[in-house]
This record gives sequence, structure tokens and C-alpha cells, in this order.
Amino acid sequence: MNIAIFGATSQIAKDLIVSLAMYTNYECILFARDPVPVYNWLNSIEMEKAYKVSHYSYFEVNDSYDVIINFIGIGDPGRANKAGNAIFDITYKYDMMVLKYLKFQPECKYLFLSSGAVYGGSFEKPVTDKTLAKIDVNNMSKTDWYAMAKIYAEARHRALPEYAIIDIRVFNYFSHTQYMGANFFITELVHALQRNKIFRTSKENIVRDFITPSDFFNLIQAIMKAKSKNMPVDCYTKKSVKKFDLLSEIERNFHFRYAFPDSLEITNATGHKINYYSVNHAARQFGYDPEKTSMDGVIEEIKKYMMKLKSA
Repeated sequence: MNIAIFGATSQIAKDLIVSLAMYTNYECILFARDPVPVYNWLNSIEMEKAYKVSHYSYFEVNDSYDVIINFIGIGDPGRANKAGNAIFDITYKYDMMVLKYLKFQPECKYLFLSSGAVYGGSFEKPVTDKTLAKIDVNNMSKTDWYAMAKIYAEARHRALPEYAIIDIRVFNYFSHTQYMGANFFITELVHALQRNKIFRTSKENIVRDFITPSDFFNLIQAIMKAKSKNMPVDCYTKKSVKKFDLLSEIERNFHFRYAFPDSLEITNATGHKINYYSVNHAARQFGYDPEKTSMDGVIEEIKKYMMKLKSA
């Protein structure tokens, strides 16, 4: 299988690239706006000979790919806030590059990394297959732009039912390879653990479903191997986790302290979300069957991260 990966500098892409190298014999070409960081990363993990690296200018419609996976987007809320409305142009440019390719290579599968943020709202309840998107079109703010960029892309894809396009909505992703200085609840938690600081968080018992590299790889593999479809799928694990339960389990496994201050400023580029996860398990249609619960995945990845720190 020949695979083109757009956005090879993103961490979720890097984790998948490592999994593909370890568990498959697929041929991959890794595309990036600046290939040098990708070369350097491959060298740092002794994978410099595993895959080819290229600039987008060398992506041609005559090239032969079985699958294209597009990871391009802003994954860090802090960076998303700084990017502002540029997220529209970035998403559109590279999405259209792939859609143009599909006109010449209609048998190719296109996996587009979308986001659970497309549903909008404050997620009072988890997402189901009946959930409608909530966007206040009369009072849009910059916290809506990321979601709207993904919605526009998904709408383009549904308007092309003749192509095999799967939009993969990531709600919560966590890996021991992530940059722990990013503005996510889980990375800020690990950053505090790493520095032996008290983790300060709100008193709200939010619920999340953190997919980790192994199950994300399982999902991608299932989609690539299954019969072609044109549809969105939501990422999920065997079971979501409540924040208070996760804090208690991390406290039990590590030297971890946390507190609930009365006031706390939180950076969230896509808006406030209470139950930010999905119980829409449409990915079963592709044969996806998650192996880990959210709790198990997070604890496993934190242990890997702490071990990496000790061995550094």
C-alpha cells in the first residue's frame, strides 16, 4: 500500500508514522511545508531510511497513492488562537490539493483529520449519531473559526459522494510524545506532574475520551483496509473517563498533587466543553474495535513519558 501523509510535522501524524513503520510494510511519503524538521525527527528516532520526505510542490496528480491522510490543522488551542482566521485558508488550500488529485485518481482513499469541535455548543451531553451541530451564526467568535473550517471541509467531502473520503473527528488525543507545554487539560496536567507542581484545575467534573496512539493506529488501519465509503467517523475508546476519576488514578500511580482554585483562566480555542466525547460508534462499520479504555490509555502514556524523562 502506498500512502501520502500531509502534515507530517504534527505529533499525531508522527505517532501514526512510527506505528506504520513498526507494524506494516506500507510505502509512505511524508509531506511538509518544511521537510527539514521531518528529516531531523526521523534521524532522531533512527528511522531516516524508513520513508521518503517531500515538499508539497512535488505532490503530483500522476503519482500513485492508495491512501492520502491529511493531518494539516492547528492542534494546540494556544496556537489556534494565534492563527486566527488563517485556519480557513490553511485547511482549504491543502484539502483542495487532495480533492484535485482525486479527480485524476478516483480509486484513492482520502482520510481527513477533522475535529469533534464541528458539533459546536458546550457539549452538555456526549455526541450521538443524532446530535446536530450548534453554531450561533449571528454571533460568531474566533472560538468558532476552527470548527467552521472543519465543517466547510466536511461539507465539501459529502458533496463528492463518488470519492472514498472519510472525515476522522478527533475529540481528545494523548501520547507520551506530545509537547506537554501545549494548552490542553491533559498536557498541562502532565507538565505539572513533571515539574512536581500542584496541578490547578476547575471544580467541574468534565468527561473526556482520550484515544492514544495504539487505538488511533487501529482505527486508521481498519478504515484503510475496509470497503470504500464517504462518511465521517468519531474517534472513541472502550470507555470515556471523568476528570475526578482520572485525577484520583494519576494520584494513585504517581507523586501527583492537584487543587481546585475558586477562579481559573482556561485557554480553549474551540469553546467550553463539558462532555467532549462521542458515543457515535459508526467506525464499527470499518471493523474498528478499540482495545483500551481512556483511563488505561492515559496512564500507560504517562508512564512512558515519565520513563523517558528518567532515561534522558
